[in-house]
Amino acid sequence: MRIIGIDPGYDRLGIAITEKTAHGKEKVVFSECFTTSPKESIYIRLNKIGSEIGRVIDEFEPEAMAIESLFLAKNQKTAMRVSEARGIMIYEAVNRGLEIHEFSPVEIKMAVTGDGTSDKSRIMKMVGLLIDLPHKEKALDDEMDAIAIALTLSARLKTARRKRA
Repeated sequence: MRIIGIDPGYDRLGIAITEKTAHGKEKVVFSECFTTSPKESIYIRLNKIGSEIGRVIDEFEPEAMAIESLFLAKNQKTAMRVSEARGIMIYEAVNRGLEIHEFSPVEIKMAVTGDGTSDKSRIMKMVGLLIDLPHKEKALDDEMDAIAIALTLSARLKTARRKRA
C-alpha cells in the first residue's frame, strides 16, 4: 500500500510517500520539505500548499493519507495557520478518494520507537533503521517526520491485519 505521510505546516511541511517492497520492508518513494515564502500572503501560501499536495497525490497515487493531528501550540496565530493548512491538505486527499488517518505526536513516537516520550534524535535514528532512505543525510526534520507519520499508519494497518487473522 502506498501512503502519503504529512507533517503539516505552512512555512515548511514534510511530505513523504512510502510503500512496502516485495521483501516486506518499507521504502521511501518520494519525500520533500515543501516551503512557502513568508513574503507572500497566507492565501497564496495556502494555495501553493494545496497545489503541491494535489500534485504529489496525482503523481504517486497513494491510497491513504497519514497526517499529524494538531496539538495546542503556545502561539495561537501559528496554530490557526497550521490548522488552515491541514484543512487544505485533507481536502486535497479526500477530493482524490484517499482514506485519512490522523495521529498524535505521542502515537507517532510510540509506533516508531516504542516510547511516547522519545526525542527527535531517537525518532530520526529509528526511521533510518525501519525504512530504506535514499538520501538520509540530506533530509530535513519535517521530511523525516512525514516518513515517521507514514510508518505509523503502516504499523497500524499491519497490526489490524494481524488481529483480523
